[in-house]
Amino acid sequence: LIRLLIICKLIIKAGGNCREGGIVFKRTIYSEEHEMFRATVRRFVEAEIVPHHGQWEKEGRVSRDAWLKAGEHGLLCAAMPEEYGGAGADFLASMVVLEELARVGAMGPGFSLHSDIVAPYLLFYGSEVVKQEWLPRMAAGEVIGALGMTEPTAGSDVQGIKTTAIRDGDDYVINGQKVFITNGGNCDLLVLACKTDPSKGGKGTSLILVPADTPGFRKGNRLLEKIGWKAQDTAELFFDDVRVPVGNLLGVEGRGFAQMMEQLPQERLMQCVRAASSLEAAIAWTTEYVKERKAFGGKIADYQNTRFRLAEAQADAVMLRIFVDRCLEAHAAGELDAVDAAMGKMLCSETLCRHLDALLQLFGGYGYMWEYPIARAWADARVGRIAGGTGEIMREIIGRSLLGRT
Repeated sequence: LIRLLIICKLIIKAGGNCREGGIVFKRTIYSEEHEMFRATVRRFVEAEIVPHHGQWEKEGRVSRDAWLKAGEHGLLCAAMPEEYGGAGADFLASMVVLEELARVGAMGPGFSLHSDIVAPYLLFYGSEVVKQEWLPRMAAGEVIGALGMTEPTAGSDVQGIKTTAIRDGDDYVINGQKVFITNGGNCDLLVLACKTDPSKGGKGTSLILVPADTPGFRKGNRLLEKIGWKAQDTAELFFDDVRVPVGNLLGVEGRGFAQMMEQLPQERLMQCVRAASSLEAAIAWTTEYVKERKAFGGKIADYQNTRFRLAEAQADAVMLRIFVDRCLEAHAAGELDAVDAAMGKMLCSETLCRHLDALLQLFGGYGYMWEYPIARAWADARVGRIAGGTGEIMREIIGRSLLGRT
């Protein structure tokens, strides 16, 4: 109990920022060059994202002008090779962008999905023609990418997708539907998960590039209204006899499921990074609020319950940060596996939701007001326990690994 009280007082004194306050540890994963890039990203976010995010939430999408400006400032496809328009940096540079967006609660810009989920599919599995045609424009923000996996009857069960792409001469003919597609409203290019041989189940799954201006490719009549992530243009996509050339196939026909499994650890790690940064930001917001807000003749920070809630959140935030940084190191070394990523995603997403609920409580009625960042963070966090594989699927992956099952 005494140690917990000491932590509480340190948090209040330091303003809740573990990394800058030096309460427990100093992060070492980022180099001086990364931190210089962070300063550039932070200035961009403060100038070009924060002032407009509220309007984007009302409109349901981020302006294309913001995408172009992000491209100009090197925030898009930072980890892509220079010959394809990227900055030639490492994955950590991309995580700097993700952390800085999470720090201000800006969940609208789908920069990370575009740069670090969609673009890698093109880089690793696309032909040289595909890479030269699309990656430079993605890095510039001229082309916005999306990933079409989820369907009305297939979410975490990726093998259950029903959208088909049947070969007809030199084309694939695509029919089907996708739902909950991030960047779906703005997208110019889609990496589509589909069945090229429905009789083979998961082994008949392939990934195919579909430009959004292809005849028969239609976006839903409206953007989907969500609990959170309101500035994110989430959409339904429809395919009616869409013809694309066989050259749009990414990799080998029938290897789509394996390709998605190869990339999922990175996607789940990104959710860990976002969650860790979001929790740190929420602690900082709450700490500042309770030091100013008064109730029953004293500041909210003066009450033991407040200090306990902050202490519990801070302790978990530090542990998450250490674990996530270790996962980043492992990923950079090519050592992060599916089980590690599943543990990280499960713990980070659920810990974030639990503490955001407790921190919001300290704001009282104001915590339920959308104008307060804690309210938006609380609503935004909930999807982390679903997207990229539900918490139940993460438990299944971890449990199977313990029992020696695949």
